[in-house]
Amino acid sequence: MLKIYGNNYYFIIEQMKVVVDKAIPFIGGVLEPYAEVVYLDGAYIDSTAIKDCDALIVRTRTHCDSRLLDGSNVRFIATATIGRDHIDERYCHNAGIAVYSAPGCNARGVLQWVASALHHIAVTDGRKPQDYTLGVVGVGNVGSLVVEYARAWGYRVLQCDPPRKEREGGDFIAIDELLHKADIITLHTPLDNTTRHLINPESIARMKPNATVINASRGGVVDNKAMAESNHRYIFDVWEGEPQIDPEVLRRATLATPHIAGYSLQGKANATAMVVRAFAKHFGIPLTDWYPEDIESSSPHPINWEELSSSIADYCDIASETSSLKLHPEEFEAMRNGYAYRQEYF
Repeated sequence: MLKIYGNNYYFIIEQMKVVVDKAIPFIGGVLEPYAEVVYLDGAYIDSTAIKDCDALIVRTRTHCDSRLLDGSNVRFIATATIGRDHIDERYCHNAGIAVYSAPGCNARGVLQWVASALHHIAVTDGRKPQDYTLGVVGVGNVGSLVVEYARAWGYRVLQCDPPRKEREGGDFIAIDELLHKADIITLHTPLDNTTRHLINPESIARMKPNATVINASRGGVVDNKAMAESNHRYIFDVWEGEPQIDPEVLRRATLATPHIAGYSLQGKANATAMVVRAFAKHFGIPLTDWYPEDIESSSPHPINWEELSSSIADYCDIASETSSLKLHPEEFEAMRNGYAYRQEYF
């Protein structure tokens, strides 16, 4: 089948059909020269909708497991997220389904969200970075940036990452030691069998009495109810059971946002580019260097604490977002899907 788009000629692969989460930005119109594309709300991508499709491009709202995929033609799944815990990778491997994600796509967006949380803590306490020991749990794409910038701001930084410790050695410490010593604990791990409820009643009991927990990884890394029942301060972007949130967990949170820590303009552009390029490479179409038009990539550079303090609220106003979520928790998904992407500025 031959189809004409302006002065360009593209061959349509007749049997190819792609289902795409309609909330993924910048992707509209990109794949249409090469396949039939159906855009759906991620929560409504079900077994009926995908039965005759060859590829899925999703977010965390679509659980890709046997219930969704059994009996379908799907042979390719790409998620425009860093996390893959919504995908049953063992099932996909056994079924011959290729799986791709977007690791590191939004690392700087999350860094700036964490910076806003750290700044809020310091201002609330009337203290400076030098007064805190910061424990970073999970030192990958995001955690390594947090370590780098936090040290430059003056925090004493402890790192916990068992897989990296096993591979590299280095100055990584055990989680129990970090919990015992850290004033602030920020979590940047994937969610798997080793990290589910990593923060639980027993680990909470090991923390300093005034320790603060920041979670921008996955909701299940923290036992949310246990956290709310403790006397510890906590700042959450991710939640167990989201988009529904336990009202008491939300009420007790010092700061609360609707899973948007990584929602920077550049992070979203990076994620979409990574899944489009993976699709292009897998199916042999000429989009392997595609990037959204008119989006300027971020320009990473150092920023000192004084500069951060005077600017972070203009780019990432967690306090305002907290007020909105606490007033209207039922709007969690609408707030997330309608979020105005932030500019990465360092």
